[in-house]
Amino acid sequence: MQILNSNTTSALIPCMVTIGCFDGVHRGHRFLISQVCKEAQKRGLASMLITFPVHPRQVMQQDYQPQLLSCMPHKERLLAQQEADFCLMLPFTVELSHYSAREFMQFLHERYQVQGLVIGYDHRFGHNRSESFIDYCRYGRELGIEVIQAESLTEEGISISSSVIRRLLKDGNIEQANRFLGYNYYMDGTVVGGFKMGRKLGFPTANLQPLCKEKLIPAEGVYAAYALLHGKRYAAMVNIGHRPTLENGSNLSIEAHLLNYSGDLYQQNICLEFISFLRREEKFESLEALIVQLQEDRKMVAKITGVHNASIQ
Repeated sequence: MQILNSNTTSALIPCMVTIGCFDGVHRGHRFLISQVCKEAQKRGLASMLITFPVHPRQVMQQDYQPQLLSCMPHKERLLAQQEADFCLMLPFTVELSHYSAREFMQFLHERYQVQGLVIGYDHRFGHNRSESFIDYCRYGRELGIEVIQAESLTEEGISISSSVIRRLLKDGNIEQANRFLGYNYYMDGTVVGGFKMGRKLGFPTANLQPLCKEKLIPAEGVYAAYALLHGKRYAAMVNIGHRPTLENGSNLSIEAHLLNYSGDLYQQNICLEFISFLRREEKFESLEALIVQLQEDRKMVAKITGVHNASIQ
């Protein structure tokens, strides 16, 4: 796939497109993309995705804080792996937000040689987002754009979408979220200094500061995960929360204890891949009770990840 910006229109040829934020580039998106490619091939057209470098709501609402499944660098890498011919990074502007659906379709037709438009089953566009698929078809006939309604990818009675995956992550259902994503949900960041209480308890942890502040943080609790560090993968026990037993106050922390790893992680960049949700965060009666639970958590992480020796090397 060739990634294009809005100024590289000279590279375009008549094409079949679909439009979306593609947050997470999950299996539902990939199912949609495959439909675009199939329809384009039938008609001898190029296939193209149109997405936005900045979330449209951030343009319209300055204080809007999206909870993204994938920040831009990762989204671009995922999109580049798809089978479509082109991906157009179209800046969403205030001027563009004022276009009606018909005006937007005309803009795509005239500027980007759009001959066909595949519309996601739940997608709406135009300044008031009130028009229906029937309206899009009518505009298409007037403008010379074939409009096709895409099918959704449904599993377990659920249409796979970014909003569904966000809800699963917020509920701690990491396993189903990963199935719908088609890969393990991840957070990457830099290890920063902490209170070093984990080391005192016998569980040294890496305190992660996410590189992308707009990335969705999963539900608070303890997870089995993998930590990617210097090209190697380590089993990890991850805690997201406020550490109530240690009276951490209102500060939310993301801490990873790497099994079978020794060394200084300070200022290192690591990526955490979440595999399984173990339990909710809770306040223990004593540090001793907390340590007993952490030992059990570490055994469970070792079992889930296939690490035979869960002790610190």
